[in-house]
Amino acid sequence: MERVNALPTLSATEITTDRLRLRKARDADIDGLIELQTDPRVRAHLGGPRPRGLVERYFDADGIRAIADKPGTYVIADRETDRFIGTLVLGRRSADLPGHVTGEGGELELTYLLRHGSWGAGLATEAATAALRAAAAELPDQPVLVVTQTANERSLALATRLGFRRVSTFTSHDAEQTLAVATLHAFTSPNDAHQPTG
Repeated sequence: MERVNALPTLSATEITTDRLRLRKARDADIDGLIELQTDPRVRAHLGGPRPRGLVERYFDADGIRAIADKPGTYVIADRETDRFIGTLVLGRRSADLPGHVTGEGGELELTYLLRHGSWGAGLATEAATAALRAAAAELPDQPVLVVTQTANERSLALATRLGFRRVSTFTSHDAEQTLAVATLHAFTSPNDAHQPTG
């Protein structure tokens, strides 16, 4: 586990796109973060909604620090209003979990969650593309993973649009999961307008 934590991930504290700002979490985001964890539509392919009281106790105990300090973890916010839209993580997949393309594990893994009201507007694609381009400009070429329930057709379609290819399936959390992979430098863009800052 220590090796995974030691591997570098995206260091930018903020990344902007035409419509979005990927930034570190703030106390004002807690209501949105609670909504993501308790909304049955958002959590439909993630084991179902978490009990609201449990999520609230987590934030009461730890505040926003546990999320804000985590490398590669961002809030997706509206660029103009700073309204909370969702989260994006470009972190490291623990070797203890199933679903890897290297023997040692610890590959970069892309995950994201958007408020249900923000679905269908291309925001997840925009946020993921910006984060992957920023990482490609900063890190050596390496595999990037997306792992999602095979039943989650929307997420698999997004992964395909981004350029990920499905390589295997496995069972986890009592459901079939699909593992998709891309190479990080496939997202390199010399004319990239999505600039990281900080």
